[in-house]
Order: sequence, then structure tokens, then C-alpha cells
Amino acid sequence: QLQLVESGGGLVQPGGSLTLSCAASRFTLDYYAIGWFRQAPGKEREGVSCISAWSSDTNYSDSVKGRFTISRDNARNTVYLIMNNLKPEDTSVYYCAAKWVAYGDTRTFLAASQFTSWGQGTQVTVSA
Repeated sequence: QLQLVESGGGLVQPGGSLTLSCAASRFTLDYYAIGWFRQAPGKEREGVSCISAWSSDTNYSDSVKGRFTISRDNARNTVYLIMNNLKPEDTSVYYCAAKWVAYGDTRTFLAASQFTSWGQGTQVTVSA
């Protein structure tokens, strides 16, 4: 089964930036759409961004559009989430997740129920 490990979380001041990484092992990412999700205490898991397999099409939630950028490096088997202009409401545990797709499927997904492999999460705290 695909294994995912997130890294790059931490404490940052409002307006600051962080880059999260999602490293995959056991399988290559070519056949997987990769999503980033976040979950704050007492709240439901929220889809933040997704990058498709095969075409690297991207999708973002309205809450992060224009501030976050998702990218993938299949040679490194890694997906990144660059987060700029961070706000206190971005504070959450961030998870990456993978969904297997058929060859040529370039769809993106933001529903957690569609993903089958998950990382352990990395904490992002935005506070002065």
C-alpha cells in the first residue's frame, strides 16, 4: 500500500509562509491524484487542494485560493503545498492523501471519502 509522510509544519506568524511536503514510498505517484486536507480541533476535515495525476491540474478550496500552491515532483515522488500569507484560521493539522486513478484520468478531488491512503499529519500553527 502507498505510504505517505508529511513534513514542513511548524509555528509561523500571520502573513508568513510555510512549505509542506508529502513524500510517498512503496509505489510511484504517477497513478495517483494527491490531495491536501486539514482538520482543526472540533471541526470536520476540509479539502484544501488537489493535484491530478497525468496532467497536474490543480484545484483549491475558496479559503486558500490565491494563497496556497500545490505542485508535484514525480521524479522525487513528492507533492508540495506552498502556503503564503498565512492566517490564524489556517491553524490545523494538515494531511496529504492519495487516490488511485486510471491512466489518463486528470480529475481533481476535494472530498476526503474519495482518498484511500493518508499520511499521519503535520501541525501548522499561525500565531503572533
